[in-house]
Amino acid sequence: MATSDKTAVPKIRSRKDGAAVPLDATDKSLMNTLQGAFPLVPRPYAEIATVVGISEDEVLARTQRLEKDRIIRQVTPIYDTRAFGYGSMLVAAKVDAENPWRPAKVINDHPGVSHNYLRNHDFNMWFTLAVEEDSKLGLQGTLDVLQELTGAESIRQLPTLQLFKIRMDLDMAGDTKDLATAGVAVAPAETERQPYDEFDKKVVRETQGSLPIVQEPFAPAAKALGISQEALLEHLEGMTERKLLRRVAAILFHRRAGFSANGMGVWQVDPDRIEEIGIRMAAYRGISHCYQRPTYADWKYQVFTMAHGRSKEECDAILDAIANEVPGIEDRSTLYSSTEFKKIRLQYFTEQFKDWERQNAGV
Repeated sequence: MATSDKTAVPKIRSRKDGAAVPLDATDKSLMNTLQGAFPLVPRPYAEIATVVGISEDEVLARTQRLEKDRIIRQVTPIYDTRAFGYGSMLVAAKVDAENPWRPAKVINDHPGVSHNYLRNHDFNMWFTLAVEEDSKLGLQGTLDVLQELTGAESIRQLPTLQLFKIRMDLDMAGDTKDLATAGVAVAPAETERQPYDEFDKKVVRETQGSLPIVQEPFAPAAKALGISQEALLEHLEGMTERKLLRRVAAILFHRRAGFSANGMGVWQVDPDRIEEIGIRMAAYRGISHCYQRPTYADWKYQVFTMAHGRSKEECDAILDAIANEVPGIEDRSTLYSSTEFKKIRLQYFTEQFKDWERQNAGV
């Protein structure tokens, strides 16, 4: 998409294999397994060893090495932001293209910002923002403060209207053809607040972040909670059934794992077929996220898809396959990230949210 003459165009990361670290076939099989459903059992690595076909000790040694080499970012519970009542959305902002690090630092300082990227568009800073259910500012008030602090020329709120897919699994063994192939289509996911209590909050506080890579990774949290490991695992299973916990999984450093490019494909589609089209797009293996979002006079795209590949060309192949195979598409554009300013797992039920509002808005 064309940019104005005054807009500095960032360099798109597209170097093949990026900063990838060599991995053998067993490493790749292990990483695929760890990104799936991490077993909620006392010794999960023993179960994973059976799947991968190596010993529990070797699974632990390899996982520890992959974490040390910064290929695995962490093994962690992935809780559902909306299920806990947090308000959240994707935000696109027009900031000073000549000096984006200053506004990025301001945005990154908010504890509810988990992802923040510079992308090749007039709206050049894209970040996710979450606020607590009892936030005094709320999403709108928080964005008003951020716009004032960053000097952003304009901000576009892009909340999720329908969630078709959110699952960040990088297929370590698949090739471009695999990533550009559609799998099984599923119905849009639930995005509503779910009931939870104070003990749920205690469990979240003790388990969020990196689980230790040891034989019994849930044991320290159980001890801190004053319950047995079996009781904690049973509770986590219940939180999964109640849609509070999506799963436990390994999160990777994309570039170190070989996936050096990500392209946000945005699509203008037949308004009467948004759900059908979104479901079909979400089925592609190379797509990690797929949402319906609102449109504006200067933003006509309703469906967002995030493609991950080992190169820009591989991302293009995934998005081209969608364009060629899914009917009802009227227009498309691809936004590539040039700089990753922030990428973390959101920390729930901390004092950081209230501290930020007191310090930056006096509330």
